[in-house]
Amino acid sequence: MQISEILPTDGVKMLSSTSSKKRLFQDLGDLAESCYGLTPARVVEALLEREGLGPTGVGHGVALPHARLEGVERVRGLFIRLDKPLEFDSIDRQPVDLVFCLLAPGGSGVEHLKALALVSRTLRDTATCQKLRANADAGTLHTILTEGPATQAA
Repeated sequence: MQISEILPTDGVKMLSSTSSKKRLFQDLGDLAESCYGLTPARVVEALLEREGLGPTGVGHGVALPHARLEGVERVRGLFIRLDKPLEFDSIDRQPVDLVFCLLAPGGSGVEHLKALALVSRTLRDTATCQKLRANADAGTLHTILTEGPATQAA
């Protein structure tokens, strides 16, 4: 699996700021609607439900919100880079500016976990994160994510 298989070019967005985690999830819901035809409210509800189990801020300014949704036929990705970092209850208590969201089919298991591991490895790479933070163009962000060295590992 490669990030290019789960993240379309139009699934990448730059936001100057957002007021809260819930507002960020609404932005992800809107992006999921435009990319995949999903109902934004269902996406937000699923992300909030998953977040209730424990925060998905993994540290170093990175969050990996994810959820399973009926009606999603395969693992799908969305990426948002925030110009102004957002408090996210991350494990290292640092605000988040890189957000990679995964949406998976309701009954998915291995594919969802493989995608989560792939994205996690990619965003653990310091050089990749530096490049993402240094660019504001959605096309460039997509290229960085899909051509990074970690994409070959899964």
